[in-house]
Amino acid sequence: MITHRYLNLICIIIGSLLLNFSLNVHATSISQQSLIQQTATEHIKRSLAPSDFGSVNITAATLDSRLRFPTCSSPLVATTPGKQTLSGNVTVLIQCNSEDWQLYVPVNVQQTLPQVIAITHLGRGALLSAANVKVAMVESRFQRGISFNDPQQIIGSKVKRTIKAGDVIQANDICLVCRNDSVLIRAGQTGLAIVTTGKALSDGAIGDEIRVQNSKSKRIIDGVITAVGEVSVKY
Repeated sequence: MITHRYLNLICIIIGSLLLNFSLNVHATSISQQSLIQQTATEHIKRSLAPSDFGSVNITAATLDSRLRFPTCSSPLVATTPGKQTLSGNVTVLIQCNSEDWQLYVPVNVQQTLPQVIAITHLGRGALLSAANVKVAMVESRFQRGISFNDPQQIIGSKVKRTIKAGDVIQANDICLVCRNDSVLIRAGQTGLAIVTTGKALSDGAIGDEIRVQNSKSKRIIDGVITAVGEVSVKY
């Protein structure tokens, strides 16, 4: 009877030890996985150029719970292998030099920026106004060409090609001054300016130099677009 009781007691003790060992191993594994994920996301944060606008959301993929790595006694090292764009899905290599193991961790990077988009379908020749454009947060990886973050930059512009509702409005979709448009020509320097009218001979955006024809003299001159329907000329 005594022997049987002792055997039961020993079995209980051994079972408890095994259970505690299993729980400790699992806890260590989870802690190690969290550290790996954190190291991967921090690496991407440091690699991204800071932005005055928008926001960035970085998420490391959940690792397979069956993975087992020895606890790293040295700081984990993170690198971005190959020539990867730091947007969308990025692969980060995590290495433990002291215990000699490594792991590739998928990280999702969503960087959004404020962009002017079309609220409604805009056909060729449509004029942009506060009623048909707005600012929305758009993922930077979907950006192509020059876009705008302030509607005031482009209100009054004319659409050169069809823009769908929800599309980001790009510089090559519109013209602040379009060919054959009537424009104001401001000529002069600080303190003295002459204002006259003319006709644009080509399309352009703010800062572009285009050729315009003076309506009175018929003289063709070069001017810089400074606003919707306005060109400045220095003399």
